[in-house]
Amino acid sequence: MDRSTAWELLCEYTKNESLRKHALAVEACVRAYARKFGEDEEKWSVVGLIHDFDYEMYPIAPDHPMKGSEILKEKGVSEEIRRAILGHANYSGVPRDTLLAKVLFACDEVAGFITACSLVRPDRIASLEAKSVKKRMKDKAFARSVSREDISQGAEELGVPLEEHISFCIVAMREIADQLGLEPAVGHHRDPASA
Repeated sequence: MDRSTAWELLCEYTKNESLRKHALAVEACVRAYARKFGEDEEKWSVVGLIHDFDYEMYPIAPDHPMKGSEILKEKGVSEEIRRAILGHANYSGVPRDTLLAKVLFACDEVAGFITACSLVRPDRIASLEAKSVKKRMKDKAFARSVSREDISQGAEELGVPLEEHISFCIVAMREIADQLGLEPAVGHHRDPASA
């Protein structure tokens, strides 16, 4: 499956704009790791993009991602990709035994949390730093649906220090801030001296 086919699939099953933006954010992070590790950027990009494509239709565990995996199998998507997607849900019982699976799991929750942290800032993601994200993680009331345990576990499984992982994902998401709705608010001018 190429990226444009993956995007069409996502849009067919996912009408919610926030869920589409989440898919784009995860895709950006996963693609950046593919580049870092010298892996297939197109394939990894597709995995990031479609990991939650079935969530809007099947939001109750364990339907997501199990139902989605069945749909992907019918479409001829490889077992490697389907296993990576199944592995991003701890309850699936599918081990994260490939680098791709570990990267997807590590990027999923952190991308959502970075988005939440960005949305409460006047300049959005432009000057967001990992230390601010880590501080917000301690506030259990903030973005309470995001699993802090999964964020920490993902970085640990990847073998990357948490702060480094968060910084890496912020940079990846910053590159597509306009697509994610995370560009600075209108009227907010970033001071280049503070960059």
